[in-house]
Amino acid sequence: MSQVEETQPLISHLMELRNRLLRCVLCILAVFCALVYFSNDIYHLIATPLLEAMPKGSTMIATNVAAPFFTPIKLTGITAIFLSVPFLLYQIWAFVAPALYQHEKRLVYPLLISSTLLFYLGVAFAYYVVFPLVFSFLTSTTPEGVAMATDISNYLDFVLTLFLAFGICFEVPVAIILLCWSGVTTPEDLKAKRPYIIVSAFVIGMLLTPPDVFSQTLLAVPMCLLFEVGVICARFYRPKDEDEPKSAGEN
Repeated sequence: MSQVEETQPLISHLMELRNRLLRCVLCILAVFCALVYFSNDIYHLIATPLLEAMPKGSTMIATNVAAPFFTPIKLTGITAIFLSVPFLLYQIWAFVAPALYQHEKRLVYPLLISSTLLFYLGVAFAYYVVFPLVFSFLTSTTPEGVAMATDISNYLDFVLTLFLAFGICFEVPVAIILLCWSGVTTPEDLKAKRPYIIVSAFVIGMLLTPPDVFSQTLLAVPMCLLFEVGVICARFYRPKDEDEPKSAGEN
């Protein structure tokens, strides 16, 4: 009888997980269906920074016969996931929240919101600041007699890589808060290691961006500033072993 009682909660958790995943998939599909008609417009929006930097009369090309159709569709699918992130995070939160203590909820909830906003901010920074400078630099270095004609599929892979790199790197404050809260490090230790972290930021910028000093600096400098923000915010989060004791009934 005890085995049956233990099995029932497991089944209910699996059913809850299935329902949450189904809602996530339906949300992405709904957003995708709403955007698919505008697939070409979405791709043109993403390609605008390069098109504006290319020499007059230059155009992008498609080296694969199916690329003009599938590349905008692929971008639309990724855009649907990107726009669905708040709903997806809410579903994750709704699934795990019942298992968290009250002090853990107070930590996780603002981190979910801030991490989402920081990721969006990183993507926006890449599009509006980094892309115009990077593409202007790359087009200006094209050798004489060479026509610049970028393949649309390769361009999409390139910009998605940069979007992901900047989005993740803008999560530095969240990572610092979690490290300090878990007791791995402290704000004081991080401040003492500031010179090494600054050098590491420029190394990361060199590895994740095109080989030009402008894009490397544009990634490294925000990371350094966000590091300082994370150190300041981490002071308000005590290590988890110093959190308030569990309330009655929490074993």
